[in-house]
Amino acid sequence: MFPPAALTFFRKLACNNDRDWFKPRKEIFDTTVKAPMIELVERINGELAGIAPLYVNDPKKAIYRIYRDTRFSSDKTPYKTHLAAIFPRRGAESRDAGPGLFFAVSHKGIEIAGGVYGPMPEDLLKIRTWLAENHESFLKIAAGPKKLMGELRGSSLTRIPKGFDAGHPAADLIKMKQWYYGALLDPKIATTPKLLPELMKRFKAMLPVLEELAKPLAAKKTIAMW
Repeated sequence: MFPPAALTFFRKLACNNDRDWFKPRKEIFDTTVKAPMIELVERINGELAGIAPLYVNDPKKAIYRIYRDTRFSSDKTPYKTHLAAIFPRRGAESRDAGPGLFFAVSHKGIEIAGGVYGPMPEDLLKIRTWLAENHESFLKIAAGPKKLMGELRGSSLTRIPKGFDAGHPAADLIKMKQWYYGALLDPKIATTPKLLPELMKRFKAMLPVLEELAKPLAAKKTIAMW
């Protein structure tokens, strides 16, 4: 869990998002926010090792930087007002391309998510094709996390993509460009022993759906031999 000082740090950072304020408080960030996050990621890895080892991720790769990339943004504030970590399923081209688990801690809440958020075009087609053929069984499994995580969501096309039947019974599912769940918990949980169990309870609920979405991506590319 995080000390109360972690949420206080984020609250103050939101009001003082500039380098002059952050630099002299970097040590506070390292000890009250980053160090507990590293420990939490290690404990999550310990839990995942027994149930979903393909999602275990080195803390150095799992934890996002606090520094914002402002190059292409109109918002030039230099720091994020949260700290996040991701556990992508091993084998994806990037950490957002395949199935993955995610959480973020801030003074506003604990964000928890899981699914396929940024598939590559080739993988997007594979998932859509697979869903067209397996939508009935998938929708049954996708209903599992609903109580804890809400409905499966994601941005969607206005029309069904080329090559798919507009009258397909799972047209809405095929039109989606992302498939993920998201929930927000009370920030106070971050400072209690409930944090790890609450995260893992939701991760476990989403994992069967993530594993379904991984099926069309697991097929190895065939290599022509002459």
